[in-house]
Amino acid sequence: MDADREPTLTRDTCAAALAAFDARAVDRAGHRCAAVALAVVTTDGVPALLLTVRPGTMRAHPGQFALPGGGIDPGESPEDAALRELAEELGVQAPPSAVLGRLDDFVTRSGYVITPVVIWVGEPGEPIRPNPDEVEYVFQVSMAELDHEPQFLSLEGAAAPLIEWPFRGARIFAPTAAIIYQFREVALHGRATRVDDLGQPDFASR
Repeated sequence: MDADREPTLTRDTCAAALAAFDARAVDRAGHRCAAVALAVVTTDGVPALLLTVRPGTMRAHPGQFALPGGGIDPGESPEDAALRELAEELGVQAPPSAVLGRLDDFVTRSGYVITPVVIWVGEPGEPIRPNPDEVEYVFQVSMAELDHEPQFLSLEGAAAPLIEWPFRGARIFAPTAAIIYQFREVALHGRATRVDDLGQPDFASR
């Protein structure tokens, strides 16, 4: 990121970037399917991406950073699932017209195909209310934070580099880091960067 330039994002520029991006879909046969919401809210017109921390009491991936999301129910589209999970986890209601597009499907080591759905919420009509059963804390990630360069770590014996995205003193890994990185590349910079070749840590398989 240029230190003298604050990255900007509007609904129109985000929609245009996604329209120009050819999102790749994965054959879902034999996989469990999930969707995550890359939900952008605005405060006085300034955009931020919603990012959560899972409670330490959760059975799967306790205490980890995550995007709002979960399994796709029978008969649901990924867009429907992302909107539903956003409402269930954070109390954020958004209409179908808020969906701007998708990023590439991402296959996790635990056997899921995750479809990232970009949702432009804008100014929330109600305060964000995290569901304590699913969300320990919610962050609003600024565009400057989103535009931080990740680290790509080469690990002995690993076929693919491991992505490590820095956020407020913490380190976030794939799949969440990979999806956020692709959103940054596509939405902020208009670059069709692919992330399916990025490695995932051992805990992603659990």
